[in-house]
Amino acid sequence: MQDQTTHDAVEDPRNADLKFHLNGRIVGGEAAVVSIYDSGFMLGDGIWEGLRLYDGRWAFLDDHLDRLFEAAKAIDLDIGMTRDQVVQALEDLRKANGMQTDAHARLMVTRGRKVRPFQHPSLSRSGPTVAIIMEHSVPQAGRPLRLATVPHVRGLPMTQDPKLNSHSKLNCILACIAAEKAGADEALMLDVHGFVNTTNACNFFIVRKGAVWTSTGDYCMNGITRAKVIDLCRANDIPVFEKNFSLVDCYGADEAFVTGTFGAQSPVGEIDGRVIGSGEIGPVTERIRALYKDLVAQ
Repeated sequence: MQDQTTHDAVEDPRNADLKFHLNGRIVGGEAAVVSIYDSGFMLGDGIWEGLRLYDGRWAFLDDHLDRLFEAAKAIDLDIGMTRDQVVQALEDLRKANGMQTDAHARLMVTRGRKVRPFQHPSLSRSGPTVAIIMEHSVPQAGRPLRLATVPHVRGLPMTQDPKLNSHSKLNCILACIAAEKAGADEALMLDVHGFVNTTNACNFFIVRKGAVWTSTGDYCMNGITRAKVIDLCRANDIPVFEKNFSLVDCYGADEAFVTGTFGAQSPVGEIDGRVIGSGEIGPVTERIRALYKDLVAQ
């Protein structure tokens, strides 16, 4: 089968001539560069947000800004911008790129440029670095995803809190590599107790007998789409549970899907070589997709 990811997008020729936001300026590709001393490049010392543009509006913008500023506080990073200024930067770049819908933005903030190539945050004396990449982006339609369970886990919050959207993604990248080596599209990661948790890039759900299950949330990323799916289920009489469950529960599930800002809800057809349900998108996933689409349009 052809390789696939949760972030495959339709090729768009307009992306060959994009503009970017970098530290308060809108620049072309040649100027969209950061220092080799930047703390994000050197150490993964930074945070980020992914946002999706639908019909001229950034979906769930307040939720994304809440998460961005909470993460900045958690790592003791001064973004150097107010919420209104972040919104204005997004809008200015959207207009500069002529984007109205089907666009994806990645907003990144690092601790800035260091004076020496070492770890201590006090060495970051020029910053922060704020960058926004914005692309024309329509998710590529494809087959349901294949997942493989990997030995890499989403860890304890005293090491690196998995709720943070940090630039330090090596653990998840290694999980993804392990899944690809196993012939899958993405990794299914367990928590420290061996319960099913999340994938390397998305939040994970199963459906059993009409009920939607997802992890407790203790060890997974703080997904905004995840939260919206849970809220939609509760508001529309779809039983939903945040709970511990095992791979055995997954293998016997009727449906499975992953959630994320880019792809919204993407069906999973196979886990560790076991076909999930019919192997195609299921009726509960289809219903949640429709409800989510309506929510975005409100």
